[in-house]
Amino acid sequence: MQPSSSSTPLFPRLLADVGGTNARFAWQDAPGAPISDVQVLPGAGYPTLQAAMHAYVDGLGKGQPKTAAIAIANPITGDMVRMTNHDWAFSQSAVKAEFGLHTLRLLNDFTALALALPDIPATELRQLGGAAAVPGVAIGLVGAGTGLGVSGLLPDGSGGWVPLEGEGGHVTLPATTARERIVMDGLIARYGHASAERVCSGQGLVDTCAILCQADGATAHGLDSAQAVSEAALRAGHPQALETLNIFSAMLGSVAGNLALTLGARGGVFVGGGIVPRLGAWFDQSPFRQRFENKGRFTPLLQSMPVLVITSAQSPALLGAARSLDRH
Repeated sequence: MQPSSSSTPLFPRLLADVGGTNARFAWQDAPGAPISDVQVLPGAGYPTLQAAMHAYVDGLGKGQPKTAAIAIANPITGDMVRMTNHDWAFSQSAVKAEFGLHTLRLLNDFTALALALPDIPATELRQLGGAAAVPGVAIGLVGAGTGLGVSGLLPDGSGGWVPLEGEGGHVTLPATTARERIVMDGLIARYGHASAERVCSGQGLVDTCAILCQADGATAHGLDSAQAVSEAALRAGHPQALETLNIFSAMLGSVAGNLALTLGARGGVFVGGGIVPRLGAWFDQSPFRQRFENKGRFTPLLQSMPVLVITSAQSPALLGAARSLDRH
């Protein structure tokens, strides 16, 4: 994706991928230069986004950036941004002024990840079922981490792509079994609305396991983090923890299949986020693919659509943030 002829890219660039748990920062020195100096800072360690930005820029010692692009786990609807899964809040214009930036671009983190999809090498993707992706048609994207991100790419008719900007992770939970309905009822009692994110996220693993344990009269002692639930399931065979991972995978499959149908995503559905890559080979045998395809009369269409798990060590959303500056 090349910079438009009317743009005047200014460098160096500060790039960021800000999630509910961690903020990843990177640097780009010049047009065409690689993205470098990636650092991950814990969000809880800094009172504000600006404090984290200063810590990165000052520690890097390369001077001040001229432009910045920040992919953030939040909808961008105006100057003021208040994070959904973290307590940071800031004014875009104030951040731009504080750092003396020529350009500051804010975009949803999964919109940024979507922009990076065409450039992710095949070695950083693991296909989970389906046929070959059809080139030049719609692509879907889902990803579970601190929250549940949903996006995609649509062809623009000129060989490029238009990224989707939305909050599909907050659609109502697609429960289909009796046990999933127990979880849904428990989440409604806790939160008032059972969204897909309430299961397909780190906190969702904790809540789902607790609800199942309560329903079965079992103990959820020590199962207070996504890592603890995953380890209890995969290493100790804890029944409710293992069922939690199965429900997580099934629900994520339903959400991904819904997105695939909505977009006509014959270009494939990509799976990002931090949880699925950490589940490794177990996820490949999980209920995900069966639920992805389980769409009644349209099951044959879903069976042909590939799912591609993103296994990149470095967040591709940083590349997507850079692409967002190239597009304007």
